[in-house]
Amino acid sequence: MTHPVDVHVGKRVRHRRWLIGMTQQQLAEKVGIKFQQIQKYETGANRISASRLWDIADALEVPVAFFFEGLSDDQPAVDAGQAIPSDILGDKEALDLVRSYYAIPEHQRRRLFDLARVLSDVA
Repeated sequence: MTHPVDVHVGKRVRHRRWLIGMTQQQLAEKVGIKFQQIQKYETGANRISASRLWDIADALEVPVAFFFEGLSDDQPAVDAGQAIPSDILGDKEALDLVRSYYAIPEHQRRRLFDLARVLSDVA
C-alpha cells in the first residue's frame, strides 16, 4: 500500500523532471540507478530514502524541501474568485504552458505575463 507522502513526493519528482525536459533515463543516470526505479519513485510505489532524495534534488536543481511543498495544504488555491485544481501540476497542458512560458526570453515573458493578467481581468 502506498503512503500519501510517498505519492506526493513522487509526483513532485515527476513534475520537476518533466518541467525541465529531463527523461527518466537521464535522471536515473545522474543519480546512478536504473530508470525503472525512477518510475517506482514517481508513482509512490517505492519510498525514496533521504540520501536518494538529496541526490535527486541535486540532479533536478531544487532544494529537498521542494518535494514537500503543498503537502499540508488542505484547501484548494483560489485565484480571482475561481478555484484552481489542487494538483495543477498534474495537468499536462498546464505543465506544457509553464515550460513554454519559461522558454521565452525574460523581457518578452514579462510582457506576455502583463497581457495575460489584463486578459484575465477582462474575462
